[in-house]
Amino acid sequence: MEKNNKSENKMYYRMLGNTGLQVSVLSFGFWATYGVKDGLTHDEGVNMAKTCMSRARREGINLFDNAETYGNPPGAAEKIMGEAIAQLQKEDPLIWRRSEILISTKIFWGGVGVNERGLSRKHINEGLDGSLERLQVDYVDLLFCHRPDPFTPSETVVRSMTDIVRSGRATAWGTSEWSSQQITEAYWIAINQGLEPPQFEQPQYNMLKRDRVETEYHPLYGHPYQLGTTIWSPLASGILTGKYNYAIPEGSRLTQNGYEFLIDNLESHKKKGNIEKILKLADYASSNLGCSMAKLALAWCVKNKNVSTILLGITKPKQLEENLDCLSVAEKITSKNLEEIENILDN
Repeated sequence: MEKNNKSENKMYYRMLGNTGLQVSVLSFGFWATYGVKDGLTHDEGVNMAKTCMSRARREGINLFDNAETYGNPPGAAEKIMGEAIAQLQKEDPLIWRRSEILISTKIFWGGVGVNERGLSRKHINEGLDGSLERLQVDYVDLLFCHRPDPFTPSETVVRSMTDIVRSGRATAWGTSEWSSQQITEAYWIAINQGLEPPQFEQPQYNMLKRDRVETEYHPLYGHPYQLGTTIWSPLASGILTGKYNYAIPEGSRLTQNGYEFLIDNLESHKKKGNIEKILKLADYASSNLGCSMAKLALAWCVKNKNVSTILLGITKPKQLEENLDCLSVAEKITSKNLEEIENILDN
């Protein structure tokens, strides 16, 4: 029987790189959760977001992450989040005061036009303007370059992001899925020219995808870079929950329009023998830690001190409660447990 003691799930915070900001170790991500479900109206999305965000905030979560491309059409997720926060600030102004919450967005895929995407100075500025309007805020706390742009010089990107930070439209900037070489190039351009360096990265990280966070970025966690991380897909798009072990459930993310690529991802994991590993891990989680596979997967990420925060995709309060309990599981995990889990993963 799993324990459900709220006192064991007390939120704690980690410093996000050199920003000086403290971020809850679990945070709220909007990718593939709001503004994309078939038949869901804007008002229904706002109400669903408010219910989950309110509970998340009361549990200590302080980072709410979005991107200009999230939702269907792109930007719908930012509109839902912006309206939800605006209403929550009126209903509960103390807990939702702007000085205590962190709002982030990402710029790269803004539209179908040739100049509505990428990291040109034009699109960075216009993309952020659109995001701020949809989010109903004057500034974001964290602004990400959602992908590297092979067509825009790094110096142009660094100068554009510097102008935005110094104008007050963002408090700090970072990257998402950039290579370590691209991050260090941008960092030293900034340092040598008196500009604002990237201070955090948003990579995919989970039990089945480890190399970049654990190996490639390893030199960037120390001086002088002090790179912070806001990791996404800690459950490998649901694969690490075990719900796809035998079939694809109706109504799951893999059945939604626009996410067909996740089916290919699932097939790849099957070929690599990862489903067998998940079955073994689920048995280990139940027998040794008294928890579900999903809680173990999240707790495993929490145990990595170089993970500043874990982005959760939450659409139901019950789902949030399940995810929050990973904090108590993380407290139980010993070095011996980690070694035994490593032997199962073998990756």
